[in-house]
Amino acid sequence: MRSEFIERYDLRVPRYTSYPTAPHFGPSVDGAVYARWLGGLDPALPLSLYLHIAYCAEMCWFCGCHTRATKKYAPVADYLDALLAEARLVSRHLPARMKIDHVHFGGGSPTLLTPGDFGRTLAVLREYYNIPLDAEIAVELDPRTADEPYVAAMARAGVTRASIGVQDFDERVQRAINRIQPHEVTARVIGWLRAAGISAINMDLCYGLPHQTVASLLDTVDKAAALRPSRIALFGYAHVPWMKRHQRLIPEAALPGLAERWEQYEAAAARLAAHGYVAVGLDHFALPDDEMAKAHEAHALHRNFQGYTTDAAPVLIGLGASAIGALPQGYAANELAIDRYKEAVREGRLPVTRGIAVTREDRLRRAVIERLMCDMGVDLDEIALMHDVEADRFDGELDRLAPLEADGIVTRDGRRVTLTEEGRPLVRAVCAVFDKYLGQGAARHSKAV
Repeated sequence: MRSEFIERYDLRVPRYTSYPTAPHFGPSVDGAVYARWLGGLDPALPLSLYLHIAYCAEMCWFCGCHTRATKKYAPVADYLDALLAEARLVSRHLPARMKIDHVHFGGGSPTLLTPGDFGRTLAVLREYYNIPLDAEIAVELDPRTADEPYVAAMARAGVTRASIGVQDFDERVQRAINRIQPHEVTARVIGWLRAAGISAINMDLCYGLPHQTVASLLDTVDKAAALRPSRIALFGYAHVPWMKRHQRLIPEAALPGLAERWEQYEAAAARLAAHGYVAVGLDHFALPDDEMAKAHEAHALHRNFQGYTTDAAPVLIGLGASAIGALPQGYAANELAIDRYKEAVREGRLPVTRGIAVTREDRLRRAVIERLMCDMGVDLDEIALMHDVEADRFDGELDRLAPLEADGIVTRDGRRVTLTEEGRPLVRAVCAVFDKYLGQGAARHSKAV
């Protein structure tokens, strides 16, 4: 990336895992509204489930998730009981026992559950929902807390994909982010997964961490690629200590500067390509035979609160504290505080405390932003036709793209906008041009790269 305009596009913009984005959710969407939305769904629609396990064994200082550290299992077991009660409560508001195509366990750390409780969770979900044998069941896995019996329990329960958190293999970086995870620990868990028949494996890496250099990150990329996961996510560390107080424990002086973050991203992306991975969207890389690479090639990739996905289900049900659901009518977010979340569920109330009903204009702009994020380009004439609006609807936004075109971030052919390879890391800044909410309120976002 040319140095003369790196700082110009180093903006604080949303990650666009939804549109409108979460800072614009409000209290007008509560449990009663959510209940009506659930009851109004077409019984034939496929659903996806997201389960948020809001506990970890210890806090990683880089983490931006909503989680709580605990050394005791009793709070985890109590929370899981509430989550399963919410699953039952939601199912009672649905018009039928609806089909679930995707189940995703996130956190926190789902591997904090005992093997027995993990199996029980899937068994209970199958009571309330129609989860076919070929459904994708994905689990975010912490190699430091997963053991062989847990992996075996995952396989018995029908898990098809595991997403392994790594971030960086360099010991100095690991100490600075409070996540000590030797390479051999990760390699051993991947061996257990493959031996158990769970061959679809994702791996999360991170750039922009304290003490990282281009050379150390490339060493991490090489070690990760040698383990041959199906997908590798390369996220930029989002330093937001005003939102996540534990990030204040990270020495800011050790964080790489803006120019080096760019160098790290570009060098790591090039190295992943050299290892045979296909760039997917902004920050994902997949082997050519993986379903995500195929979806990207077919322009059938989607984006939700878990990031890039092949999941095309029009309804995502979020379960657990802070979980967010996406329905045709809008977004519904659960209570953040674990204790208040459990209290609501035990009183028989859907624990939704905020959200937003989407308008026709929101759906139109969401379609533009999703295609930009997933395809690195969008045909605005095509989007306008699909949404039955005039083709010149976005001419004002096209005018505002002129500086990005002049800088080589995008190219234009009529109303088709395409990110250049140099502009790929700045896709969120391009999406922001189409975001009518941006600048409203006091939301603070992470940097674009």
